[in-house]
Amino acid sequence: MRSPSPHKSRFLEVRRPVSRRQAALSAIAIWVLFFGIWLIAAEGGMVNPLLVPSPVQVFETTWNLFVDRGFIGDIGISVWRVVLAFAMASALSVPLGVMMGTFPAIEAIFAPFVSAWRYLPAPSFIPILLMWFGTGEAPKLALLFLGVVFFLITLVMDHTKNVRKELIETALTLGANRKVTVLNVVLPAVLPEIVTAMRQMLAVTWTYLVIAEIVASTTGIGAMMMRARRFLKTDEILSGIIVIGVLGLVFDLLFKAAHRWLFPYLQEKR
Repeated sequence: MRSPSPHKSRFLEVRRPVSRRQAALSAIAIWVLFFGIWLIAAEGGMVNPLLVPSPVQVFETTWNLFVDRGFIGDIGISVWRVVLAFAMASALSVPLGVMMGTFPAIEAIFAPFVSAWRYLPAPSFIPILLMWFGTGEAPKLALLFLGVVFFLITLVMDHTKNVRKELIETALTLGANRKVTVLNVVLPAVLPEIVTAMRQMLAVTWTYLVIAEIVASTTGIGAMMMRARRFLKTDEILSGIIVIGVLGLVFDLLFKAAHRWLFPYLQEKR
């Protein structure tokens, strides 16, 4: 049996990066396939048009929402809620996770508490959040905060534990105290992984957006989708879903670009 030529390129290569051209063509192809199947199913009468409208109708509805109904204002409110809640969660999760991953004594205190809360579904807090905070912005922000904070703490803690032990031992041997070790050794070493964890958990925050905006809300993408549900306007609901997906993709690309800008040496290694 002849082995393949080492110079012959195959479509599937283990851990071998693809070219930018191939990546772009693959990304375009999968979306063309998705919308093509959707269009054929809708226009060919394979699905109920009331429940699954054509993608052409959905995009026309999205345009009308922006032009005639001030949808950009709802988007701005939703983005503000996600960014603010995620910023609050990160402000707590990053320092606490680093401390838990660095000092076993702190982990012993907080890990049982964080682990227990991590398994509680955030939407189950909606009734009590309404009782505590009323129907303003607070319960929405609190729900988004609770949906991400405990998972982010755990991720940051686990990444911090993976910092090479030799780095910490070397710093201590050279006379560094705890503060210097944490700030000048542990934190710089784990920071790239923290940014990656934040990028991953921001996606989770977006998944809770519609649930948060169901909570006695008249503004935001989720509120628009709930109004559309009352009148069976499936095209508006799908428009909201597409917009959330696009926003999530934009934020993901921003985090990816920030990671490359902050840690260019990691890209060189790859």
